[in-house]
Amino acid sequence: MTTHYYCTPDWLKESKEIYNSNPQAKEKLKKRSAKMAYRVKAEPSWGINKDIYFCAYFESGELNKLELVSKEAAYDAQYLMAATPKVWKNVLTKKSKFITDFMLGKIKLENGSKVGVLTVAPHANDILDALVPAGMNLVFPDELPSDELEQYRSNMVEFRKELGV
Repeated sequence: MTTHYYCTPDWLKESKEIYNSNPQAKEKLKKRSAKMAYRVKAEPSWGINKDIYFCAYFESGELNKLELVSKEAAYDAQYLMAATPKVWKNVLTKKSKFITDFMLGKIKLENGSKVGVLTVAPHANDILDALVPAGMNLVFPDELPSDELEQYRSNMVEFRKELGV
């Protein structure tokens, strides 16, 4: 089982590769096209010292883009949704449902139409499966011992500087 850390380029790169090599996953989303961006709000206790953004661009089931992006690029997406790392963790681990958290206001729409998001929402589980494919162990910073959390924090500073995100 592959292990990746939340909100890192490696996680998104591996997820995209797994998704794009899975014809069944593409088939489930073949009628979906959307450019979605996500804002993970800063949470210093998780090693996320400032907001971080990533995007998932689907076109007729093809996952064309899944990567960290700048704030400006996130606002170019059709939809931009924001939540705390804990809320995103619960959605990604399927402890809560995207649509429920969205309707309850735990996930805020910052760009795009609510009606548009609600047309994509029935496919949320298929999109989540693209972000956390079967066989991937996604590790969240709140699960790390303090020494690993410091390493995560250091790596985040490094790759964010390198990528300009």
